[in-house]
Amino acid sequence: MSVNLSKGQAISLEKKDGGTLSAVRMGLGWQAAKRRGLFGSRTREIDLDASAVLFAGAEPKDVVFFRHLVSDDGSVRHTGDNLVGGVGQGDDEAILVDLQRVPVHIDQIVFTVNSFTGQTFQEVQNAFCRLVDETNGQELARYTLAGGGEYTAQIMAKVHRAGTGWTMTAIGAPANGRTFQDLMPVIVPHL
Repeated sequence: MSVNLSKGQAISLEKKDGGTLSAVRMGLGWQAAKRRGLFGSRTREIDLDASAVLFAGAEPKDVVFFRHLVSDDGSVRHTGDNLVGGVGQGDDEAILVDLQRVPVHIDQIVFTVNSFTGQTFQEVQNAFCRLVDETNGQELARYTLAGGGEYTAQIMAKVHRAGTGWTMTAIGAPANGRTFQDLMPVIVPHL
């Protein structure tokens, strides 16, 4: 059963049987919004990019994004860059996290989305990020990006250590920037 998260809401990533998740996928999906023009409705391709920034405390230690597809330790992997989105009902980009392999000094992984081409989220529709149990494909949580806006990025969610397990928190903070580097000042207050 999936939980629809609202901004700031957290969920534990423990399994119902008391175990903890071993591998999760953060999926990102989106479509270009239809725009009315002189000759009817049309869409323009939108290139959103998913990134995962690995933190030890408040210090970034590694990042996974379209130009660095695998973390240095191999625990986090990006499945590849999608330049247009809206390919179907599933994830347009995904980041896989092997929670058991994440080094012990990494205590948070923050997931961001940015418009590499600089279009605002007013031009995006049906955008979401979701967390999936990679061992069985079950969707655990979904955060829907609603309302568009005059910004080009969003700090979507974070997965962080909580005792011996992990917790996911929906952040949903709008920002401006074309890459994860541009978003670092906005990420830090959410650690």
